[in-house]
Amino acid sequence: MQHSIEDLLKVKAAGSINANVPTPLYYQLYSLLKSLILDGSIGHSQRLPAEGQLAEMFDVSRITAKRAMDELAQDGLIERRRGRGSHVIFRFKARPVQTPLVGVLEEIERIAALSTAQVLECHVATPPYQIREELGLANGEEALHLVRVRESKGRKFGYYASWTAWQDTPPDAEVFKKIPRLNYFKERGLKVNFAKQTIGAAPATPALASALDVPEGTALLRLVRRSFLKDGDQMVLKDHLNIYYNPECFQY
Repeated sequence: MQHSIEDLLKVKAAGSINANVPTPLYYQLYSLLKSLILDGSIGHSQRLPAEGQLAEMFDVSRITAKRAMDELAQDGLIERRRGRGSHVIFRFKARPVQTPLVGVLEEIERIAALSTAQVLECHVATPPYQIREELGLANGEEALHLVRVRESKGRKFGYYASWTAWQDTPPDAEVFKKIPRLNYFKERGLKVNFAKQTIGAAPATPALASALDVPEGTALLRLVRRSFLKDGDQMVLKDHLNIYYNPECFQY
C-alpha cells in the first residue's frame, strides 16, 4: 500500500518542531526534510507540499516554510519552479548488504562489550505506518519500541531506535544495558536468522543532536538494519533498527 508524502510528513510532524529551543524553526524544518530526502524516504522527482501546506502541517509561518525550502534548494536537493512546485532532484542510492545473522550478532556483541548503553525509551506502542507495514502488523497493532544511546570512553557514539514484533514490555528496561536486544528476544522465542543493512548519511535533527551531544545539522552515519526470519524464499521481518553514528567517534 502506497502512502503520499503528505501522509509521511503528518506522521513526522508530531513533536518534531519545537519553538522552545534556540534552534530557528526554519532550520528544524529544513533538517527534517533534508534527512527524509537523504535517506530516500522522499525520492527523486517527488513533489513536496506547497509552502502553505508545510506551514499548516508543522504549525509554523509560511515565511518559515519558505526559508526551509529555499535552504533545500541551495543545497541542490530540490528544484523550485513557479507554477510547477518543488521537486526532489537528489538521487538516493541505497546500498543494501544482505547477510546471515551470525556475523551481524558477533558485531553487535563486540560493540556491546566495548561500550555502555543508556535506555531512553522502552514501551509498547503503535509504530509509524511505514514500519508497521514492513512488520506486517494490522492497523493499531503494537510493537516494542526501544531507544538507546551508546557511549565509549565518555563519548556518545550511537543512537539506536528499534521496533520489534514483540508485545511484552520487559519488567526492567535496564536489561538492555547488559545484553544485546536480539539475544534477549532469542532467549524468549523470537527467531531471526537473516539481516539486510543499508548505510547512508543524515543530518542531526534537534533530537539526535541532543542525544549525541553534537551540533544540529552534523552529518551522521545512518545504518538501517532489518532482521528477518527466513524460510526458503520467504522472509518475515521481525525487527527494524535505525542507528545514527557520530562519525568522529565511530567507524563502520
